Amino acid sequence: MADVIRETDLSEPGVPGVSWAAVAAGAVASLALTLLLLSFGAGLGFAIVSPWGNSGVSATTFEIGTGLFFVVMAMISSSLGGYLAGRLRTKWTGLRSAEVLFRDSAHGFLAWAFASVLGAILLASPASSLIGGTLSGATQAAANSAQSSPMDGYVDTLLRSDNPSAQTQQNPSDTRAEMVRLFTSSFRTGNEMNSGDRTYVAKVVAARTGLSQQDAEKRVNDVAAQVKTDMDKARKAAMQIAIWLTLSLFIGAFCAALAATEGGGLRDGTWSKHPFRTAPINR
Repeated sequence: MADVIRETDLSEPGVPGVSWAAVAAGAVASLALTLLLLSFGAGLGFAIVSPWGNSGVSATTFEIGTGLFFVVMAMISSSLGGYLAGRLRTKWTGLRSAEVLFRDSAHGFLAWAFASVLGAILLASPASSLIGGTLSGATQAAANSAQSSPMDGYVDTLLRSDNPSAQTQQNPSDTRAEMVRLFTSSFRTGNEMNSGDRTYVAKVVAARTGLSQQDAEKRVNDVAAQVKTDMDKARKAAMQIAIWLTLSLFIGAFCAALAATEGGGLRDGTWSKHPFRTAPINR
């Protein structure tokens, strides 16, 4: 009777456990596809976003749409990279099937990790331009008051005159520039306006618009509350996008590892014997 060869008696092969060439090839392919999909996403309009009302895509639409796009992009690009890493690696002989499965999964994970590191370096600018729109209006103001700024809309609301005959004691452009700078410095970090600034702004509004001091203070409070609300929405949208991006990375790692086992199984001709497809037959 022929001796039965147990899996524990199998000798380790002499080839390296990691095919770095296959890992690099899968990572480069995944990175290239990611760049292609990022460009496609920008073409669909994901980069045209603004947290300010009536300007570009709304923050909520951007949050959900771009989050789902990141997940789908990670699934497609990571699966391609993992599949190539598994399909192009060196064939191992004399290994247990469980060990081959682990190595294939590791190849897919390494390809995903390599692509992620390269992407963080090479694709930092395209990615930041795609996801940075949610905070661009909330965290930046015009350095030059003559340039257009998101704060201009709020200052327009503040200085809108209910009495056309009201005359200002200052140059209107100087007044607007001062208000823009004051609002920007007060709300850049999400803080409330201090009482001194709020009183001063109310006086300027009253002098500019002809409103009573009480009505001017109410207008200042209403506009300040609107500014804070819009900026809070922008920050929350950016936080949600970061969560979506993290989720897409986890899903990408899983897809890369799974696709590598598929590619490795096709490489070795054992695809039909994959543990995930071998179901026990009950008799």
